[in-house]
Amino acid sequence: MSQASKLTKLQAETKCNICLDDLKYPVTTECGHNFCHTCLTSFYEQWEELFPCPVCRHPCNVWNTSNNVQLGTMVEMAQGLYSLTSRNNSQETRTHCEYHNRVLTFFCEDDLQLLCDRCIRTGNRNNHQVTPIAQAASHHRRKLHRLIKSLQKKLKEAQELKTLQIKNSWKLRHQAEAQRKELTSEFQQLSQFLNREQKAAFSRLKDEERDLKQKLSENIAAFENHVSTVRGLFSHVVAGRAHSDVEILSRVKDFYQKSESLYTPDIIPAQIGREACNFPPQYSALQKLIQQFTVQVTLDPETAHPNLLVSEDRKRVTLLKKKQDHPRSSESFTDSPVVLGNPNFNSGRHYWEVKVGKKPEWAIGICKANLSPGARRSSSAPEKCWRILWQGDCFVVSGPADPNSKLKVTTPRTIGIFLDYELGEVSFYSMPEKSHIHTFRDTFTEPVCPYFYLRLHSEPLRLCSASDGGRKPTGGLNSDI
Repeated sequence: MSQASKLTKLQAETKCNICLDDLKYPVTTECGHNFCHTCLTSFYEQWEELFPCPVCRHPCNVWNTSNNVQLGTMVEMAQGLYSLTSRNNSQETRTHCEYHNRVLTFFCEDDLQLLCDRCIRTGNRNNHQVTPIAQAASHHRRKLHRLIKSLQKKLKEAQELKTLQIKNSWKLRHQAEAQRKELTSEFQQLSQFLNREQKAAFSRLKDEERDLKQKLSENIAAFENHVSTVRGLFSHVVAGRAHSDVEILSRVKDFYQKSESLYTPDIIPAQIGREACNFPPQYSALQKLIQQFTVQVTLDPETAHPNLLVSEDRKRVTLLKKKQDHPRSSESFTDSPVVLGNPNFNSGRHYWEVKVGKKPEWAIGICKANLSPGARRSSSAPEKCWRILWQGDCFVVSGPADPNSKLKVTTPRTIGIFLDYELGEVSFYSMPEKSHIHTFRDTFTEPVCPYFYLRLHSEPLRLCSASDGGRKPTGGLNSDI
């Protein structure tokens, strides 16, 4: 390695990694990196006791930085050595033209090249701007000064952006740690819930086994009595056949009556009922989701089809046989009996419930909030719509990422809808049983809103609060989960 290369490397090692200038009153962090005292102080003022090293991002304690006097002395020595070398190099800078061996006295602004008087006469520079060296040097010193100012500004902006990015890195770490703690807590609650569910299910199974065992024992005793009765009657009849004609005929009526009155006990099947548990969706029990994420949803009359009547409290919608005689809104559906709900959702988790009655045909779900006029005039479901359609004995589920499919379930009375926007899920539950019907999984990129659809002969759809109907946890879903 040449002496110049070694000097360049030494000079790089004496630079501050924040201001990129020579170290001034250097201090050393726990991780071994060096900075100007002023630069590091300004940097860690934005943090608390711990701050990330600007070079390696190692968490450093403010109180564990130390002044590096020896390094400061080495920086001064390196500066002196560099100045001496620079002067020597300056003296060695050629002052004569390598082509004409004449003194370089001019500078070409177009080619940015030093020239001698013969270069001007022999070269093709008639239209070039050529100035004396002193004048050109003065001009370019001013330009370089402005360039230095510009680079200093860019350097400061770059350092600020780097600091911001380091903060974002720490913010990410803190957010991830907070979520880990939250998930740990939720899984602990879920584990406790499952343990309680298991104990309760085993207890119910034990009680049912005991009751059924008692019934089987009683039934076995009844069969033993029945067998004894039949055996006794059999013996009497066999013995009666040996009697005289008169005696047989005098007792035959009694034999027949006892035979006809024999009662055979029914067989009790040894069948234990299937133990069912309603497990919670995702990380928490459904009851917790209901308590924490219930929102008040209302119907938007401006979007309602002309045959749909929305109640004054905007909680109930009924399908009429005749269209209502009132001005139509540009946002209303014209061909499909649909009404949308408020509010729109573009983040977060939300839960609401809809009473649907006993009759088909209706559909509920969510759809893109900002529908085009063409979508509102269409007779089919909007392109961005996630809904379940009840047809009397089954659900037809349809969404942008789901092909139409049918689900056989018991007739629902109330539907609970849970939307997790960031997770890209909308789930449907039959309430108050809390049984899961279906979950759509997609990616939501635009605001969505509640969606309601009715057909003729359907009962009105009514929005209800999650506490309606005296709802109590069933199947072991405790409200304290």
